[in-house]
Amino acid sequence: MTAEQALVNSTETASAQPANGLTDTDAASSARQAPRVGVFICHCGINIAKTVDVERVTAEIAKEPNVVFATNYTYVCSTPGQEMIVETIKSHRLDRLVVASCSPKMHETTFRRAAAKGGLNPFLCEMANIREQCSWVHEDREQATQKAIEIIHTILEKVKGDEALEVSQVSITRRALVIGAGIAGIQTALDIANGGHEVLLLDRYPCIGGNMARLGETFPTLDCASCIFTPKVVEAAQAENITLLTYSEIEEVTGSVGNFEVTIRRKARSVDESKCTGCGLCIEKCPTKVLSEFDRGMTTRKAIYIPFAQAVPNVATIDKESCRYYKTGKCKVCQKFCQADAIVFDQEDEMITEKVGAIIAATGYELLSKDVYGEYGYGQYPDVIDGLQLERMLSAAGPTTGEIRRPSDGEVPKEVVFIQCVGSRDDSKGISYCSKICCMYTAKHARLFKHRVHDGQAYVFYMDIRAGGKRYEEFVKQAITEDDAVYLRGRVSKVYPRGKKLIVRGADTLSGTQIEIAADMVVLACAIVPSPGVEDLARKLRIGYDENKFFAEAHVKLRPVETNTAGVFLAGACQAPKDIPDTVAQAGCAAAKVLSLFAHDHLTSEPVVAWVDEEVCSGCGLCIKACSYDARKMDQRKRVAIVEEVLCQGCGACISACPNSSCELKNFRSDQIVAMVDAVT
Repeated sequence: MTAEQALVNSTETASAQPANGLTDTDAASSARQAPRVGVFICHCGINIAKTVDVERVTAEIAKEPNVVFATNYTYVCSTPGQEMIVETIKSHRLDRLVVASCSPKMHETTFRRAAAKGGLNPFLCEMANIREQCSWVHEDREQATQKAIEIIHTILEKVKGDEALEVSQVSITRRALVIGAGIAGIQTALDIANGGHEVLLLDRYPCIGGNMARLGETFPTLDCASCIFTPKVVEAAQAENITLLTYSEIEEVTGSVGNFEVTIRRKARSVDESKCTGCGLCIEKCPTKVLSEFDRGMTTRKAIYIPFAQAVPNVATIDKESCRYYKTGKCKVCQKFCQADAIVFDQEDEMITEKVGAIIAATGYELLSKDVYGEYGYGQYPDVIDGLQLERMLSAAGPTTGEIRRPSDGEVPKEVVFIQCVGSRDDSKGISYCSKICCMYTAKHARLFKHRVHDGQAYVFYMDIRAGGKRYEEFVKQAITEDDAVYLRGRVSKVYPRGKKLIVRGADTLSGTQIEIAADMVVLACAIVPSPGVEDLARKLRIGYDENKFFAEAHVKLRPVETNTAGVFLAGACQAPKDIPDTVAQAGCAAAKVLSLFAHDHLTSEPVVAWVDEEVCSGCGLCIKACSYDARKMDQRKRVAIVEEVLCQGCGACISACPNSSCELKNFRSDQIVAMVDAVT
């Protein structure tokens, strides 16, 4: 059906045309007394029309009081559909608009924009969801049709009570904060900085680089990770528009999109960054050794340390939990030998406050804890390691300078077993998702093992091979055909020692046999999990996270880098497991969203916010505690709650918490909700 046909076939009630002699003033007065509502019902191709009789729905809705125009159209969201709405608003002098189609999350903005173009206040436009809440969940056409009619009835009641709302404008601080300085954070910061805006690049660790700095080579090209990543790190460190805030953490975030105020704790390194030259003499003289976190415990570092040779910034940090001086009050060897006089034992944490207009969370990932899979001996047997530990071996700058050695005795392993899906896709361990990159990095490890140990043999236990990326499938096939990796489809039940060997007991479901392999080393492809502390950070940023504690996007398809808090964006594996290409792509997308935000002189704030009836409010403060966005304050003089509209997200938590019904949400008032319920009961 074309837009013209929809207009021709539309159903109009008797009140569609004004009586003869009705003046504009009389018409305006009449409109105030009786809203003139137009209803547009979408077929959504066959998404709705297959289950719902849209022609019958149109005829029934046209009979409703105040509905002066009703029609249906194949795709109301299309350009012709929107143009039809604009023309109908003008020609029929509509003062209310209802679009019955899909979820408001999909196209509410689209139809509000069309309403405004037609001269109607956009907040007098409502959507009736007859797709997700009706056609998609029913098969009986008669029942679905009746339900669609009732859904539209409820929205008609709501739109009658809607008020014309106006957006307000706020200024923008054209400055961004990126939390996390792995490849996602660095790429985001570079893109925003290259767009001409200042960026604060923050990381909780003493240097930037994240997990990619640990890698030896990358799939599917087997490029040297340092060769492709180090230039990015150096560029970020040297960029005029980027300020590095390493060894720092977020303490508090207040404000809203365009005008966030962030309190940052700059942790004391016990080293003056402005004086330290990174010469390493203090590290050489320090008598205390502890396991290196960067090398995943495969080597040691000193109590005063620089995480790795190419670290940026190249500044030492004292680990207070390991330092003899902080533990016993004696030592200070590093200070005695520091020629730059950079050691400051009494240095304290510094609290700074920065104003930014946008925040990007790029907090990355960690691997599943080693104590989850005790049956594999991870953490118990030294020759059972995880993928990142093998990456450190494979790195030329790693503890073995690129050679593969058994941690237990330093010998070259001849037979290595790789176990995939360690934690991933395992409901018994509480992780149902696929970690996405494990199949690929295991194939990479198997190939690189063969490249290092030519007479070695790699075995890979897998559930399924998921190689969804450009040249990924070919890469896995090369591991099998060119590098002789033996892939065994099945789970490993147990790993246990026998002499110098590790016995790997598992199943090959393709041959239907039980298998035992005497391995020299076992490498686990552990599940990717969010970085520690994400729940606390999510609370501070006022964003959500899913059941696996990955940050939640605003819409999985249409807004994958945005969150439900305006001005806060996501990049990289903090949202879900990702490989490097996807991470870099999402980082660029997040940067583009920020640049788009900064392209405006002012921002408009959503007017569908809460308000307080001061005559009814008792000043109990329960709504203030319930607000996740810090949008409620107490007026100490009046002893009533007030709403900071620019911060309010219209979630309604304050309304449910209010014991005396003094809180209401604009255009979602209690009387409107009651009228909607009455419409179907």
